[in-house]
Amino acid sequence: MEAAALAHEIDGELGQAVELVSSLAGQTSILPDLPGQVRQGGFGGTEGLTAYLRHESICAVIDATHPFAALISDHAKQACRNAGVPLACLERAPWPREAGDRWVMAPTMAEAARLLPGLGKRVFLTIGRKELDVFKSVKDVWFLVRLIELPHHPLPPMWEIVQGRPPFSPEAEVQLMQQHGIDLLVTKASGGSATYGKIEAARNMGLPVLMIERPESGKGESLVSIDVAIDWIRRRLFFPP
Repeated sequence: MEAAALAHEIDGELGQAVELVSSLAGQTSILPDLPGQVRQGGFGGTEGLTAYLRHESICAVIDATHPFAALISDHAKQACRNAGVPLACLERAPWPREAGDRWVMAPTMAEAARLLPGLGKRVFLTIGRKELDVFKSVKDVWFLVRLIELPHHPLPPMWEIVQGRPPFSPEAEVQLMQQHGIDLLVTKASGGSATYGKIEAARNMGLPVLMIERPESGKGESLVSIDVAIDWIRRRLFFPP
């Protein structure tokens, strides 16, 4: 979401002064309408991305991937270093812990699956579809799984799927969780505003949240907002050091 907003802002602020390329992983079939050139799919690891940066004479890269897309970010960091291309990261603001929040932090998905049975029996699982297999071994727990698109492989018969695309309001999240008798929310510490409604809803309902911690950052120069990102592009492209 941050990447799409940034692409539109670059187009509006800098227009024809820059040639914009947006690279999408292609995890969903419904792609956003973006200005400039849009490419979908991987590059072939670090070597492939390095070759692309050199062949296309890329002048600067902004990593605006999901905070949990650690492999993509690592490839970007290494490729930019190899190709001598400046790299910055548009960091999604983390969720602040507030009074009434009942967060249980887990460093990994596997640890979250281990902790889960002791925290709830009717679970709202909101981690995307790529890592659902980690939770298939959890016994005696019912799952409500929210996904943008249906998974490629069948889920356990006791699991229920609800499809939806953010943003979600706190009121809608409360209604959904009450409707299904949810007693535990499981989510990644993704941050940002689009999915914060579930955090507010859990707080208002007094429910615990099993929160999977973000991987370490260190992707490049940190950009805390889209405005800062635009300034960084101007400095790098028009006033290089």
